[in-house]
Amino acid sequence: MALLAKGKIFAATVVAVLALATGAQAAASCGKTGAGFEAWKPEFAAEAKSEGVGPRGLSALAGASYATKTISVDRAIHKAFSGSVDAFMKRRGGASIISRGRSLKKQNAALFERIESNYGVSPGVLLAIWGMETGFGSAMGNQNTVSAILTLAYDCRRPGFFYPHAIAALKLVDRGALSASSIGAAHGEIGHTQFLPGNVLKYGVGNGNLRDKATALASTANFLKAHGWRAGASASSNMGAIAGWNSASVYQQAIAQIADAIDGD
Repeated sequence: MALLAKGKIFAATVVAVLALATGAQAAASCGKTGAGFEAWKPEFAAEAKSEGVGPRGLSALAGASYATKTISVDRAIHKAFSGSVDAFMKRRGGASIISRGRSLKKQNAALFERIESNYGVSPGVLLAIWGMETGFGSAMGNQNTVSAILTLAYDCRRPGFFYPHAIAALKLVDRGALSASSIGAAHGEIGHTQFLPGNVLKYGVGNGNLRDKATALASTANFLKAHGWRAGASASSNMGAIAGWNSASVYQQAIAQIADAIDGD
């Protein structure tokens, strides 16, 4: 899930955290550089423990490091969604995603039929997101997930948004779905379709292993269904659900175009 969109997904959770635990969250002061990260970790650990994070998660937190690559990517995030839809499609290889998506749809027909039967979500949008996010699993990221998400929870730009995802990541470590050495995208996204940790907890299906394509695609369908996807309607008629996945207009329009092209094949 491309990061720009995830703003509304956890809005209610963040409001609740701020309303009910303002004092605790405020105690872990943010930082604009890595200078204060090590001092921040014990403060955040106290909050995490109060949120139910166990020994394995707390150990992963203790071993986390400030992710300079994550900060670099985060500062350039808006450039990734700039320009027209046509320019975005060319930049992200929209034509190739359509071609490869059509092929994968045929190769994995039984899987997509099962997902559509269970969630009402057509193959095209799942293939469009899969292709757009990771090149169909070929580029799921090489950054330490725990370090990345904790760095963003510490960073002053959007700590409130990343706070629940950081807690969720540590809980996933407790559950064994992540480890202290797990890798993913620069903003802590996980797996074939790039879920943030909090969304793994909320929408992940099965064992929650989003590095497994079937689990990732079913989880993505579950997310879209929860965000209002209407079974039997085209992707371009389901823009509200796509907007739940990503708030960038060019991304939404590109996904709809790609999905409709794949489903129309």
